[in-house]
Amino acid sequence: MLTIHARLVDAMIAQALNDHPVETCGIIAGPAGSNWPLRLIPMRNAAQSDNFFQFDPQQQLQVWKEMSARCEEPVVIYHSHTSSQAYPRRSDVELATEPQAHYVIIPTQHLYQAEIRSFRIADQMVIEERVRIVRQYQPELELQMVA
Repeated sequence: MLTIHARLVDAMIAQALNDHPVETCGIIAGPAGSNWPLRLIPMRNAAQSDNFFQFDPQQQLQVWKEMSARCEEPVVIYHSHTSSQAYPRRSDVELATEPQAHYVIIPTQHLYQAEIRSFRIADQMVIEERVRIVRQYQPELELQMVA
């Protein structure tokens, strides 16, 4: 299950609606090994396509180096689908290289009802998972982050 703060969900949806009809993309980083999405990093869709996304390679290299230096990892990898349901396409599955990440898809074909869906993708297998949107993370997470 993906537990994610409502502000992060709102930010992903706003980015997706702003970039529409081009697919949007980005990541949400969190402390390595924590499974807590904390820091949203919008990425540039180098493909500039309405049915495919690809991180800009230079930006991706820079972001991954920065995450490494901060002891973070990509907890969520997100993108939008502008004219199809929020389910991973074959290309999404083939390009999924972070088996520990939650792959979130935001459908924007009906701009007034963008609801996110989350999937785990590993070894070409797709498993949908529940999404729990919270207004506050649990106190034990905040204590872990201070330590």
